[in-house]
Amino acid sequence: MVHWTAEEKQRITSIWGKVNVAECGGEALARLLIVYPWTQRFFSSFGDLSSPCAIVNNPKVRAHGKKVLTSFGEAVKNLDNIKGTFAQLSELHCDKLHVDPENFRLLGDILVIVLAAHFAQEFTPDCQAAWQKLVGAVAHALARKYH
Repeated sequence: MVHWTAEEKQRITSIWGKVNVAECGGEALARLLIVYPWTQRFFSSFGDLSSPCAIVNNPKVRAHGKKVLTSFGEAVKNLDNIKGTFAQLSELHCDKLHVDPENFRLLGDILVIVLAAHFAQEFTPDCQAAWQKLVGAVAHALARKYH
């Protein structure tokens, strides 16, 4: 279990309360697919992923990004039980989708970049540290079934 200070929880929830899940989720997934093109193999059913422009404008990428970030919101709501919150998703990604668990860490790092871009003034180094801790905990929880 991850230990959270009151300050970390506050930094996470204050940013999360302002996040446009559809916009940031779509942007985060698009960035993942562009920056780490080998991750595209998990999304072959999404249609045209042939260029950065195609990826950014792909409605399936945007919709799935929103879905991913909505799930991520469950971690924010359940900071004291992240492993339990993601137990079923860990099983799905391991047993059915066969996603390399390293991709969870990559997506978490991308999410931090997206949040920093959207909330530049508020995304202080202390805030970034709290979010890095959170995305690391989520990545670890999603990779749990792999261990």
